Amino acid sequence: MPRFFIDKSDVTESAVTVRGNDARHIARSLRMAVGDEITVSDSSGYEYLCRLSKIRDEECLAGIIKKEVSLTEPKCRITLFMAYPKSDKLELVVQKAVELGAAAVVPFESERCIKRPKADKQKEKTERLSRIAEEAAKQCGRGIIPTVSLPISYGELLASAKDFDLALFCYEGEGTESVKAVLEKRDAAPEKIAVVVGCEGGFSKEEAKMAAEAGFIMTGLGRRILRCETAPDFILSAISYRFEL
Repeated sequence: MPRFFIDKSDVTESAVTVRGNDARHIARSLRMAVGDEITVSDSSGYEYLCRLSKIRDEECLAGIIKKEVSLTEPKCRITLFMAYPKSDKLELVVQKAVELGAAAVVPFESERCIKRPKADKQKEKTERLSRIAEEAAKQCGRGIIPTVSLPISYGELLASAKDFDLALFCYEGEGTESVKAVLEKRDAAPEKIAVVVGCEGGFSKEEAKMAAEAGFIMTGLGRRILRCETAPDFILSAISYRFEL
């Protein structure tokens, strides 16, 4: 069933309004008819089963059949901090992170980043990544549209550790604790989790030391060295297994 995200202001007690590109998609691409059913999310964790009552290119109206809490959202809010990888790998990272439950993706610059975003292209790139996140959210049935932020510095990343109940720093060097051991110490799902993943070259020893001093837990992802675009999928899946399944 087609899924769409709308603003909470477009929801009344009995109906919803779908506007803009999504309305045109309903009218033109999907060629839906009055009486067809759609699922709509207000991006706050609620979703609505609706029946279309009016279809126009500018806006579509649909009566609410049923309202319920989205069951697809994880118990914990996960923010993925991803060091800028080469080429277009970040697009794949965003797409898969959304599918695996991340609520936010925050790119950052680390010492070994080869690709560094040009200042005049950052807004355009972030808008594209946000569209990828929205499409992934629709495809996998999320109850919210995860956010993609403008890139931050390594210092800003370190300062954010205090904002999370559990802050994981994925590191292949010495002094790490396995992700299995770290997660098993928690009896209940933390409300807010940070996951930090490096680029192709990983992190320097100095960066890892700074992260540990800031409050991040040095977390190992097993005996094999994972690609930077694989590591987020691995640890997000581990979190989902521990606290959802």
